[in-house]
Amino acid sequence: MIAIFVRDTIIRPFFGDFLAVIGLYFLLKSFLNVSDKALTLASLGFAYFLELLQYLDFLAWSGLKNYRLLAIIIGSSFDWGDILVYTLGALALAFASGLTARLTHQKLTK
Repeated sequence: MIAIFVRDTIIRPFFGDFLAVIGLYFLLKSFLNVSDKALTLASLGFAYFLELLQYLDFLAWSGLKNYRLLAIIIGSSFDWGDILVYTLGALALAFASGLTARLTHQKLTK
């Protein structure tokens, strides 16, 4: 929704990418029974892969540039800032997962 409807210089390019990694994590978590670490790495790896496709200008190269939905999903331009924001999203997931594990452990031991 952010990619389609928000047109600004902060929320869409930065917070949207941050949330994309987190959203993908929870989407995968709803279907897969694997560790939080594996899901975090898979989400981050997928985000990096999409950024690589942008770097390679995959949509133009493949002739799919005119498909708006693909352009929204894959993105249109490579940016090192996106890599940083994806990484920050994954770090937030790792932090939250570790915090949740510690809090759950504390409740179980009381």
